[in-house]
Amino acid sequence: MGSEKIRRITSFLILGLLLVGTGIVTGCGSKTTETPTPGQNTPAALSGSLTIAGSTSVQPFSEVLAEEFMAKNKGVQINVQGGGSSVGIEAAVTGAAQIGASSRAVKAEETAKGLTATTIALDGIAVVVNPANTLTGLTTEQVMNIYLGNIKNWNEVGGPDAVITVVTREEGSGTRDAFSEIVLAKKDIIKTAIVQNSTGAVRTTVAGDKNAIGYVSLSSLNQEVKALDINGAAANEANVKAGTYKIQRPFIYVTKGAPSGLAQAFIDYVLSPEGQQLIVEEGAFSIK
Repeated sequence: MGSEKIRRITSFLILGLLLVGTGIVTGCGSKTTETPTPGQNTPAALSGSLTIAGSTSVQPFSEVLAEEFMAKNKGVQINVQGGGSSVGIEAAVTGAAQIGASSRAVKAEETAKGLTATTIALDGIAVVVNPANTLTGLTTEQVMNIYLGNIKNWNEVGGPDAVITVVTREEGSGTRDAFSEIVLAKKDIIKTAIVQNSTGAVRTTVAGDKNAIGYVSLSSLNQEVKALDINGAAANEANVKAGTYKIQRPFIYVTKGAPSGLAQAFIDYVLSPEGQQLIVEEGAFSIK
């Protein structure tokens, strides 16, 4: 009887040890095979719509950046519109666009409306002539006097004997505002100037008139027109970043208040190494 009792106790002890051992093994296995809940520790998928409106100089960059961003975020739709820098800033103020695009510095009175400005790139403004024009460069003072109407013939600055056709951008254009501030000291452009409502239209006009002069975003240069040296400095990235080419401006995104949500996610992408590389590939200059 005593030996039977001892056997039962021994059996219970062995069973208990086996169960404890199994628990230990099972516990160890759970630590190595445990998988996170789907979505755990990963960002929530982005979705929704975003409107970017404003500068026609910034517009091509926004379109490329938006296309890549949407490819990475299938639930996002981005609508990119032009209209000029002042239009974009006002759209951000009123909420018509979540992001306004500007190709000039934001003015103090605009910032006072609750805007936050984020510089996304740098760009030069090229003074362009028809490729048939023999001139290779001008000074900022000569450019100013051409646009003020004080110089009317190319032969006054070493060019051919021909009346200068002055081409400019429309009121509200960021390119015009920057050009006016940097080159013209905000003085009035000659009233006979041909006014165009986009960078591309200025370039096309100059390309079609051998006596024309205009100004376009450096990123928009092509073989249709010739960029003049200004004060001896060529219109290129090295001179813009070095500050030796003086006619330059920032590309800016503005938001009402600090950017948030989808606007913040998009701006973060634009400022990322990938976004900045896309900007460089499209012809502007990285801020990084």
